Amino acid sequence: MMNKIFDIKSQKGVTMIEYALIAALVAVVAIAALTAVGTQLTAIFTQISTTI
Repeated sequence: MMNKIFDIKSQKGVTMIEYALIAALVAVVAIAALTAVGTQLTAIFTQISTTI
């Protein structure tokens, strides 16, 4: 009986760690994408500003 309780707690801990790693990966990808898009937008707005 006690082994089942410890196994359930262990599984919950492992699941939380997996979700945390997935969330961290999504955050890194989002930051990288926004950085790339931000650089391109800056170049576009600079070009528009120079044209005006």
